[in-house]
Amino acid sequence: MIAPELSVVSGPPSNEEVGAAAELIGRLAHNVETIVLGKPHVVRLTMTALLAEGHVLLEDVPGVGKTTLARAMAASVQGQWRRIQFTPDLLPSDVTGVTIFNQATRGFEFHPGPVFANIVIADEINRASPKTQSALLEVMEERTVTVDGVRHGVPRPFLVVATQNPIEMDGTYRLPEAQLDRFLMKLAVGYPAEAVEIEVLRGAVTRSPESLDPVADTQVVAQLVRLARRAHIADPLLGYAVKLANATRSHPQVRIGVSPRGVIALTRAASAFALTDGRGYVVPEDIKTLAEPVFAHRLVLSPDAQVRGVAPADVVRQVLETVPVPSPAAA
Repeated sequence: MIAPELSVVSGPPSNEEVGAAAELIGRLAHNVETIVLGKPHVVRLTMTALLAEGHVLLEDVPGVGKTTLARAMAASVQGQWRRIQFTPDLLPSDVTGVTIFNQATRGFEFHPGPVFANIVIADEINRASPKTQSALLEVMEERTVTVDGVRHGVPRPFLVVATQNPIEMDGTYRLPEAQLDRFLMKLAVGYPAEAVEIEVLRGAVTRSPESLDPVADTQVVAQLVRLARRAHIADPLLGYAVKLANATRSHPQVRIGVSPRGVIALTRAASAFALTDGRGYVVPEDIKTLAEPVFAHRLVLSPDAQVRGVAPADVVRQVLETVPVPSPAAA
């Protein structure tokens, strides 16, 4: 059943708006969690990315449910979704679309590619060539595609959920920093707990993303996106986000720290994350929770740190421990 239209006006969100939105977001998350068992935090972060109009990179070993999570998200929202299987021979036009001459009309017509959907699943994105990977850059950032000098807008809301396998590197192409920065978050699904894995086996035959009924349509999701943007962030928390970014830039094990775009991504995600928790305002814990998935993939470590086996997530945790959190009165 599709949720009724939310009343969204300008200004700070009211308690009624936040309550209605949180109830709907909870239903969306529950719908996904009936397929993706035992991963409520990952589901919530993916939902946060949808409401923040960001994109998600799922990096993990095969078989842990990366594509299933993306498909369950797509099935829960009544809109268009497409899946692109990235391979070395995939061309940019296979992603964005192509202009073809129509003999009947004696004119050129644009045939949209699979990227023209509300939710796009880019499976094993690191198997495509850099040229094809870069075809996603404009559409992920600008929500438009330029083909033969003509710009075409994609549907809104628009979410790219990309997956990649970190262990099989033969025949793959590492995503450049410029493209990694287009992803709001980088997440790992992880192995399920033993009890959850047994439950997965029980329902392996009957459960599939295609069996889900949509909970909301794209119009309602767009209203949730607008509502999330109105969540209040106090100035001390904005300063806290900037201080975290500055700490990564001056960290001795980091060659390139978080950019201003990364700070914007953190605050935008925090606003959406607060809404998923039934709040119209951001608290320090929101920023601390999101710092690792939003910041880690944006860091370029020094050669010495890479040799020592330091992970970007380790640096983010160190930064969180050293930068003081604003007091509740200030926030």
